Amino acid sequence: MTKKKRKLTLAYKPVGFVLGWAGGALAGLAFQQTWKALRHEDDAPDALDRDRGWGEVLLAAAVQGAIFAVVRSAVDRSGAKAIERATGTWPSSGGGGRD
Repeated sequence: MTKKKRKLTLAYKPVGFVLGWAGGALAGLAFQQTWKALRHEDDAPDALDRDRGWGEVLLAAAVQGAIFAVVRSAVDRSGAKAIERATGTWPSSGGGGRD
């Protein structure tokens, strides 16, 4: 890895952190709205909700997981593309994948 690319990768880390935090908040809002549309309820069940069945708890977890994965990937990809457009260099150190 070149010195420039190493510096860019390190410089991108705080930007990636902020984007990840914002993406998580956005995903949480998207999940709340999706759950309201699916079940017409304000609150989704969690694993320790005694009054909810297995199916309902697992459905909520699956929907939430899918939304978070899509939003995280969209935010990561958008941030990387923006860095590439601004600097001409892709901000990751190689083969891809998450840490």
